[in-house]
Amino acid sequence: MALTPDAPPVSVGVLREHGAGERRVALVPEVVGRLVRDGLSVVVEHGAGEAAFFPDAAYEAAGATLGDGSAVLAADVLACVRVPDAGLTASLHRGQVVVGLLALGGHAEEAHALADAGVVALDLALLPRTLSRAQTMDALTSQASVAGYRAAIVAAEAFGRFFPMMITAAGTAKPAQVLVLGTGVAGLQAIGTARRLGAQVTGYDIRPSSADEVRSLGATFLQLTSTPAGAGEGGYARELTDDERAAQQAELAGHVARFDVVITTAQVPGRRPPVLVTVETVAAMRPGSVVVDLGASDLGGNVEGSVPDERVVTPGGVTLVGAGNLASELPTAASSAYARNVAAVLRAVVREGRLDVDADDEVVRAIRVPPAPDTAIADPAPIEGATA
Repeated sequence: MALTPDAPPVSVGVLREHGAGERRVALVPEVVGRLVRDGLSVVVEHGAGEAAFFPDAAYEAAGATLGDGSAVLAADVLACVRVPDAGLTASLHRGQVVVGLLALGGHAEEAHALADAGVVALDLALLPRTLSRAQTMDALTSQASVAGYRAAIVAAEAFGRFFPMMITAAGTAKPAQVLVLGTGVAGLQAIGTARRLGAQVTGYDIRPSSADEVRSLGATFLQLTSTPAGAGEGGYARELTDDERAAQQAELAGHVARFDVVITTAQVPGRRPPVLVTVETVAAMRPGSVVVDLGASDLGGNVEGSVPDERVVTPGGVTLVGAGNLASELPTAASSAYARNVAAVLRAVVREGRLDVDADDEVVRAIRVPPAPDTAIADPAPIEGATA
């Protein structure tokens, strides 16, 4: 990204996140330093990294300029974690580029609003994992890995007994029985972490290839007979039919009740996640059981009765954890990984020191919202987890 002689440097603005419970920041000082050395100028909103334990002084030491919101909004490129709120969006200017996990795919109204404002959004939620060149930009994967790790920690904290087998003078405690539904990136990380905590772990996914991955982590694979193999394009899970989904829920219900902890990980960016655990299934679980729902959001969840960002204890004594934004609970690690994803995108759209959002670039075409002319608006990314 060397500068063209006499060309002003491309400016990158880092917004302070204002979403409820959001503690991540789009760029961290280490990555800012690299971007500055590459010839970009970076302006960071005061306090943008504080919640992730990155002080303003660290950004200044890395070569960034600190500013208020208006200074950041004047940048050529805005780096954010979530889509800016309506008040900030109204301040964007024509030709500006916004990069983030915007979850705008499939939402034509928002896409047209951006087009009317002349703003180009690069939505990392639309990035296909099948592009080998885009692996360093894959924010969904980096954040899912953090969330899966955190899910196992949250489950262990909420569970009223030990995760590992414990032999004491007072007797022996059996290890916790943990079931992870959906063995994508988040699910496999949850399995590995729960295993390291000493639990006996079982994983389930409708993709046949997942069985070997689960067993490679020392866990048991749960094989259902009621649903056919559900592998889709690129190794993702495909969407089940209504009949297949009903059969899956019914057979899962007979297994779920025997587990102490259940972690569900099926998500579809911008769309309602699939229901894997019904109210009736939760009611059949033992008192003291814990269910962590990574799919919980305002659109719904994998578990009926879960509430986003809340813990609910059912009348039967089952704790439901609505954990749709767990990556934000490890803000330092999550921000560090995410910042590297954003920097990789910036390297793809800044060429010879100039901002160049090339409509013919395969990565840009995949994540651009609104799309370039003659390019259809992308559907949400395929399913991360067990089913849809």
